Amino acid sequence: MIASLLDTDLYKFTMMQVVWGRYPQAQAEYKFQCRSTDTDLTPFATKIRAELDKLAGLRLQPDEAVFLRSIRYIRPEFVDFLESFRLDPSLIEIYTKDGFELRIRGPWLASILFEVPVLATINEIWSRHHFPLTTERETEGLRRLEGKIQQLSSASVPVRVMEFGTRRRYSQAWQERVVEQLAPHLIGTSNVHLAHKFGLKPFGTMAHEFLQAGQALAPLLNSQRFMLEEWMQFYRGDLGIALSDVFGFDAFLNDFDRLFAKAYDGCRHDSGDPAVWGEKLLAHYESLGVDPRHKTAVFSDGLSIPKAIALAERFDTRIRTIFGIGTDLTNDLGEKALQIVLKLVRLNNQPVVKLSDSPGKAMTDDAGYLEYVRATFAAGVRRNS
Repeated sequence: MIASLLDTDLYKFTMMQVVWGRYPQAQAEYKFQCRSTDTDLTPFATKIRAELDKLAGLRLQPDEAVFLRSIRYIRPEFVDFLESFRLDPSLIEIYTKDGFELRIRGPWLASILFEVPVLATINEIWSRHHFPLTTERETEGLRRLEGKIQQLSSASVPVRVMEFGTRRRYSQAWQERVVEQLAPHLIGTSNVHLAHKFGLKPFGTMAHEFLQAGQALAPLLNSQRFMLEEWMQFYRGDLGIALSDVFGFDAFLNDFDRLFAKAYDGCRHDSGDPAVWGEKLLAHYESLGVDPRHKTAVFSDGLSIPKAIALAERFDTRIRTIFGIGTDLTNDLGEKALQIVLKLVRLNNQPVVKLSDSPGKAMTDDAGYLEYVRATFAAGVRRNS
């Protein structure tokens, strides 16, 4: 079900490269969560285990190494490391006594690449069982895809779409088919394997886990600034899109001062009302004397093509926009897609959290620490408002 070591999102490699260069000894723990509350994955545990064990056989192929070396910000020494890197599925623990539970524990460098293939595998196993790809279902999926292409083609403003659906795809084969058909209408894909295969630009910078990790590496209130600075110093002007909702957008804006606002190319939205977020981001840039027309807003939270078009129209000429669209492209065959995540919950045995701006998207395995972080950042926002 996983075709290649590159069959993952680019930001896993860009974050992994920083871990390789800065934190090779760090220890991490990830926790799986199914947000589809009416779903029991326990009957699929044996099949999931068997498929995940196959990840041990993945190797970076010579042509894939050449592709990675062609990307300016991927260091040749890091590609050398990847050529001998092997995923170790023994780091994945699956329990079924009290329902389906999956955790990953081990060195951050050894475990960081598991998230996307684990989620893609679980999605494919569940989807194949609950709605097999019949002729009727395939026809409906293609009909929906063609409708989306027509919507993009007839939009009144340019809509710059990045395919972003690996972790929640119906299957690897279906994602590949979707990307191949959509390619003329995409600016790129987050999937490194498909970018390589179809000659597309790979897109991605950082995910929540990178900024979360700062909670174990710096004082809590300074942790987000610390990790933004780490990223900026490591990439020296490349990969300049900052994720904005790890502690909530207001806390992010407190940290995103004029230095960051000028140094980073833009910000990514992943929770809360996207229109409200965009207006607040514009106002923040303007308050700092930074022209938002030269910056980028990346929207990536549960988008559909109509939502993307509406946002593109709203912010046209005001700020550059990119739309990372996932489930609506790679798992839209007329059935309800599974909603699952796998998040970092500990680093160096210290709990870390993601707060988010949407109810139900906060994640931790330590409720007391979650409330402490909420209170700490709420107080910090009040002091700076």
